[in-house]
Amino acid sequence: MALRSFRRRFATGLVWRLALVLVTAFAFVASLQIEGLVAARLLSALVCLAAILALWRHIQRTNVELARFIEAIRFGDFSQSFGHEFAGSGFDEVGAALEEGMSRLRDERHRLIDTNRFYEAVLDDAPVALLTVDSDGRVELANKAARRLFTRHGGVQIEDFAHYGPGFVQTLADGTRTGPRLVPIIIDSAPQAAIVSTATVHRLGGTVQAVAVQPIQQELNAVEVAAQSDLIRVLTHEIMNSMTPVTSLGRTAADLLAKADKSGDPAVADARAAVETLSRRADGVMHFVESYRQISRRPQVRRRSFAVRPWAEELESLFRASEAAAGIDLTLAVDPAELAIDADPDLLHQLLLNLLRNAAEAAAGHAAAPAVTLAFGSTRGGRTQIEVTDNGPGVPPSLAQDVFLPFFTTKPKGTGVGLSLTRQLVLAHGGSISVDDAPSGGASFRIVI
Repeated sequence: MALRSFRRRFATGLVWRLALVLVTAFAFVASLQIEGLVAARLLSALVCLAAILALWRHIQRTNVELARFIEAIRFGDFSQSFGHEFAGSGFDEVGAALEEGMSRLRDERHRLIDTNRFYEAVLDDAPVALLTVDSDGRVELANKAARRLFTRHGGVQIEDFAHYGPGFVQTLADGTRTGPRLVPIIIDSAPQAAIVSTATVHRLGGTVQAVAVQPIQQELNAVEVAAQSDLIRVLTHEIMNSMTPVTSLGRTAADLLAKADKSGDPAVADARAAVETLSRRADGVMHFVESYRQISRRPQVRRRSFAVRPWAEELESLFRASEAAAGIDLTLAVDPAELAIDADPDLLHQLLLNLLRNAAEAAAGHAAAPAVTLAFGSTRGGRTQIEVTDNGPGVPPSLAQDVFLPFFTTKPKGTGVGLSLTRQLVLAHGGSISVDDAPSGGASFRIVI
């Protein structure tokens, strides 16, 4: 309807302006034929010129406004206005239509900007670390989770991510493989498992690889510990149920034989000795099984923030007062000096004392000058790192994971409880523990909380 009205009013305006040009041109030509009409000739010329300009302006007005509209779209300038009056002849409808179109484009741009901001916020705050790898091997950390996770490198090329392990570098370089996979990755100097998913994304006429990295070592550890705890709980329950009557009957039989051993009969004496030995071994088995029940109990963590230096000095005093510290050179390092940690101070004392005693025992039985170091520091990710190192024989790489398993021990009189319980306490804090070779040649137990 607006277009039809514009055509009608535009045609009407064009006709009468053209008629005016013709009339004034005829008047001007007629004035040239008559002598003495100089003033009329000048007036008719001016009127004819004004009519021609009016006709030209009438024709060009739409072109100018359309050109201005197209230029505004071309350069993205949506601040232009077309809503002014055009003095009739249908141009007010053109202005209104152009203004409506510009208003819709302006609203669409604002909607797209708001949508982009929303998706950028979702991407930046996503809990999964996201990276992009372009065809030139340039890696970009796409969100906050990625910037928090990858803090140890200093470059943007794939090879600069070697700090996180060769498996991760190979995954970034292998742009042809898509879908999730389990990849070993080193985070906070500790090996972890991560699910890495890769997808191809088209951008600006090219393609990039979008890589999502989700560390799952903590979840795997939690599942493993839960499975171990369930298994130990079932085994200890069944063993204790079976051994309870054995220990009871053993004590009863030993008491009866003690009363019967009055005549000095050698056979009765031998039987009594055998039953008493059996009773003692049954009690020993019960005590042994009871010691493992603590592994099946989930530790209660009461976290709080506290200064490391005074707390570590108290831990040092406790260790030096123990028999295990005899002849051991213990070094305590806290960097920075004002370092604070968020943890359960009592449980952390317990697990570090256990590690210090193990380190002292390993060093004392191996080095001429046994030495143990307890060091506290902070990681680039803002977590606290604790290292217990010694100059003992170290832990063979083939046993680096086995030493944390329940019942596993390399000591002749070991129970296999200590390191397994230590690992449980670390995991209860949401941390990780690993063992590696120390610079001094011994073992280095690294905890990140």
